[in-house]
Amino acid sequence: MENNKQPILINPAELFNPSPYGFSHSISIGSPSQMCFISGQSGGAGENHILADDFKTQVKDALKNLQIVLQSHSMTFENIVKITLLIVGHNQEKLEIWAEEAKKVWTQSFFPTSTLIPVNQLALPGMLFEIDAIAVKQLAN
Repeated sequence: MENNKQPILINPAELFNPSPYGFSHSISIGSPSQMCFISGQSGGAGENHILADDFKTQVKDALKNLQIVLQSHSMTFENIVKITLLIVGHNQEKLEIWAEEAKKVWTQSFFPTSTLIPVNQLALPGMLFEIDAIAVKQLAN
């Protein structure tokens, strides 16, 4: 049977509206698995996208934002199969902070595949960290 389902766009109300900036927080596609492609989530907190000054807080807030998007698709961190990390001024200390925080959210199974890209700057002044993701969930028959 052919599946004619269209991609589902979800921009959670708890996060800022990305439409004026030309992107969506996430899109999922179902058939026979639900695949969710999640735009880069920064360490900006809440609808006003308040950025903390320190890297560790931004990593924690980015993971909270990622969790909000995952929940809007009825998924968890355990559904993530691929992440891309963008880190401003990457160094060993920041890598250790990332690893420590990752171990707190991926507790039940495997770590996803990952690419880390050191960058000079991100989209907004003060952004130090960004994570995007691809998540997959088997659909019930």
